[in-house]
Amino acid sequence: MKKEIERKFIVLDKSYKKLGKYEYCIQGYVQSINEPLVRIRAIGGKSFITIKSDINGITRLEYEYEIPNNDAKDLLNLFCKESIIEKNRYKIYYKSTLWEVDEFLGANAGLIVAEVELSSEDQPYDKPDWIGEEVSTDEKYYNYNLSHNPYSQW
Repeated sequence: MKKEIERKFIVLDKSYKKLGKYEYCIQGYVQSINEPLVRIRAIGGKSFITIKSDINGITRLEYEYEIPNNDAKDLLNLFCKESIIEKNRYKIYYKSTLWEVDEFLGANAGLIVAEVELSSEDQPYDKPDWIGEEVSTDEKYYNYNLSHNPYSQW
């Protein structure tokens, strides 16, 4: 069983921009009544289909597979029109920790969050000064929820 263990934080300032370059990311969710969530994502010239299910807020089941870019484009247009998220994603190494910083665009513009993926829930990690409050278990920050209740409407 594949698991993703991830912590998510509010970013306090834009000093991270000096530490890395970004890739544009577009993703959407196939409409579903219950879990699992099915996400389609295109980023950095590659595309993926991901199946996710929440376990406890920071740990999720996750199965992700690369798919052809044209398939991702078709799936986003056919099944994800109402749940599109766009963002610029920075990958930044701080000491021994890889941080992914998402600057949201569109209806979520102004929201900037950083994520760190861990191998265990109690794994230590290095936290830069620009990392603020943890929001890992606050569901309004889940990308799926942002697609339906954007930051601009909070």
